[in-house]
Amino acid sequence: MIGYLDCYSGVSGDMVLGALVDAGLPLGQLETVVSSLGLRGEVRVAVEDVDRSGLRATRVRVEALGRPVHRRLPAVTAMVEASALPEPVRAASVAVLTRIAEVEGRVHGRPTADVELHEVGSLDAIVDVVGVVAGLAALEVDELFASSLPVSPSEIADGGHGALPGPAPATLALLAAARAPIRPFGAGYELVTPTGAALVTTLARFEQPAMRLERIGCGTGAVETPWPNVLRLWLGTGLPATPATTEGRIVLETNLDDMSPQLLAPVSQLLFAAGALDVQVSPQLMKKGRAGWLVTVIGRAPAEAALADILLRETTTLGVRVHDVRRYEAERRQTTVDTRYGPVEVKLKLLGGEVVGAMPEFESVLAAARTSNAGLAAVHAVAAAAATALLSEPAPPTANR
Repeated sequence: MIGYLDCYSGVSGDMVLGALVDAGLPLGQLETVVSSLGLRGEVRVAVEDVDRSGLRATRVRVEALGRPVHRRLPAVTAMVEASALPEPVRAASVAVLTRIAEVEGRVHGRPTADVELHEVGSLDAIVDVVGVVAGLAALEVDELFASSLPVSPSEIADGGHGALPGPAPATLALLAAARAPIRPFGAGYELVTPTGAALVTTLARFEQPAMRLERIGCGTGAVETPWPNVLRLWLGTGLPATPATTEGRIVLETNLDDMSPQLLAPVSQLLFAAGALDVQVSPQLMKKGRAGWLVTVIGRAPAEAALADILLRETTTLGVRVHDVRRYEAERRQTTVDTRYGPVEVKLKLLGGEVVGAMPEFESVLAAARTSNAGLAAVHAVAAAAATALLSEPAPPTANR
């Protein structure tokens, strides 16, 4: 199962907990987390239905039963690792809590191990983080995604530090480190908390997946706003991704019947240099039975004027036709395979992150053949076999080209 966090009004630990419970997580699972952490008698977990500007949502409250104790990261880590929770839950929880402590340490100029601020060391933050990780595992959420996050400047109160600029410095540092997509919304309110930022930047990817929607959980926190202050968790099964459609593509065409084909090759090179995505030259029968050529150029809309200018200046045409088009595009990447003749570059075609096509680059095959003093056909056959072995594999972590 996959999950998508629709962070319309931000994200916090208690908002995610509420969404999980609303989506079907039994309260007993959170009580198990409390017991496993050895906190029974120190905290209480309560669940209630609330109204947020006309929308019903679930609020989960983690309440300390005694005097608040702010633990440092080593103590928190030891607590989690000594629990009876599954190892993946312990590891992910420690990763989230450590990320909070690291940015808090940088923001306040203190070593990570000495951080004892409420964001990482308070009981509610610990239960929020571990409860979210355990809840996702209990609902069998294998992949988590998230929308962009609403962030607007404001002034917030921070215990022990007085007024601070909002978003909280730790929140801003977490979002910057993850290169998280943000959008202006909610002036005057702290909609993304450090705990919420740490959860999404550690556990989720910022994209909306293709999915078959099965259920939705709606969670909220303590803050009431003029709009519905809710976080929605969409749960369902993933669907195969389709190639992305790209807007802003153009096709330029022109007919030529009085130009030598030898002169067209350098024109194609000029077109590619000016931003053409593809150039085709096709023979055709022109008016009065004369042999001619159809030149077709595919390009991006911003390059239209430059491409048309090249066709008008460098060919004998008197006019160029232009059409707006859309096209589906598979993702393309470049990687290298090792062969007994040396490394060869391979072009990959990807759909939904899976390699569905792989072809050796001819120039790389030619270079390997010359370097190894081997036959071109033999090198190409070996490289093609190595490229074929990449089919149906996850995409390698190489840069797009």
